[in-house]
Amino acid sequence: MGGKTVELTAQNFAETVEANDIVLVDFWAGWCGPCMRFAPIYEAASDRHSDVTFAKLDTEAERDVAAGMEISSIPTVMAFKQGALVYREAGLLNAGQLDKLIEQLKELDVDKLKAEAQGQPQG
Repeated sequence: MGGKTVELTAQNFAETVEANDIVLVDFWAGWCGPCMRFAPIYEAASDRHSDVTFAKLDTEAERDVAAGMEISSIPTVMAFKQGALVYREAGLLNAGQLDKLIEQLKELDVDKLKAEAQGQPQG
């Protein structure tokens, strides 16, 4: 899916996250200056990492989804691997930071994480 950013809505959010191995989601809005500066960085990364699904969610158009994901500042980047939320960070990432995040996501063992989480006492 490289080079093409998926526009997320309430209708396709869960399906997109669950149907793809690694999904990055950029939560943004048209009035957000840092979001506009991040957009070309994000698009360029989508060209470099064709094995990752890049998605964007307009927090103005999809307020319910943004509220459900507890988005309080934008841009916020979330990463999902095998349907599990594994990364969440508000603020502008530069190209190097974004590439480093993607490489870490590719190496991440979600099954191991889940096993560790289940071994932890639930508080």
